[in-house]
Amino acid sequence: MSDKPSNEDFLRLADPMRRELLAHCYRMLGSVHDAEDLVQETYLRAWRAYDGFEGRSSLRTWLYRIATTQCLTALDSRGRRPLPTGLGAPASEPTAPLVERGEVPWLEPVPDGIVGAGADDPAAIVTSRESIRLALVAALQHLPPRQRAVLILRDVLKWRAAEVAEVLDTTTTAVNSILQRARAQLDEVAPSLDDRPEPLTQEQRAQLDRYVKAFENYDVGAIVELFAKDAIWEMPPFDGWYQGPEAIVALVRTQCPAKGPGDLRLVPIHANGQPAFALYLREGDLYQHFALAVLTFTGSLVSHVGMFFDDRLFELFELPASLPAGTSTAK
Repeated sequence: MSDKPSNEDFLRLADPMRRELLAHCYRMLGSVHDAEDLVQETYLRAWRAYDGFEGRSSLRTWLYRIATTQCLTALDSRGRRPLPTGLGAPASEPTAPLVERGEVPWLEPVPDGIVGAGADDPAAIVTSRESIRLALVAALQHLPPRQRAVLILRDVLKWRAAEVAEVLDTTTTAVNSILQRARAQLDEVAPSLDDRPEPLTQEQRAQLDRYVKAFENYDVGAIVELFAKDAIWEMPPFDGWYQGPEAIVALVRTQCPAKGPGDLRLVPIHANGQPAFALYLREGDLYQHFALAVLTFTGSLVSHVGMFFDDRLFELFELPASLPAGTSTAK
């Protein structure tokens, strides 16, 4: 009987790592759909090569090496995935016409469940909520791909420099040099990696209830009170971004197709380790899928809303395409 490892061994040992590898590829690429494709390619390549896997490194390190290489290769031919604030333009006038930029490969939100951020299992160590938060993933997109890989492996996953050097087929000295440059560049555009978000407070949870009620009731006065004074609202694939409660309210008044109470329904979801909502817009007797909103708090006020208008996200989040009229979450 042969002592060589079998493909069945590979599937049994490797499958529990799938979610953490998906989280890793998502941080690298900023796209759930791209990350899923590359994780699938990683497993296919590893399965084909497993007979030759000699165990000089752990299976986990080997899989990360394949996945990271796949990500770096993909990034050679793809641009970074920004949010509108990452394009470098100043804040937009809320009453100006919206400009849709369908050609831009925008950053995508990720459901907590598929990367393990909502699970109580070993993978949660490397798929913890702070490491997939929207602001961090957006900031990572500013880094060159190799710097991005080193920073994620060292500062997010907490790997030793020697382990990262093995994954990237380089030296420990090179890893430390790349990491220093990556940290310096990230400091210019990102919240600190040590700035870990705390669990939602009772006041923040109450604020989420007020958020639902304000938008479902189209209560403009209540909407103003939800946001911090420097709050930012952005909504790819439209390239504008808007700052401050007054600008956000003006945007809602002039650009949102919902015009009165009952036109919107908000369904709570979880994305990027943050509170989020699926928005549905009333059309006749149904509420049709409209957008996903990912919220960030500063204290008790909302400081950032990322609104994502991508129909594919509703399927990704396992959300229905429509809701019956009368469905309401407002209290």
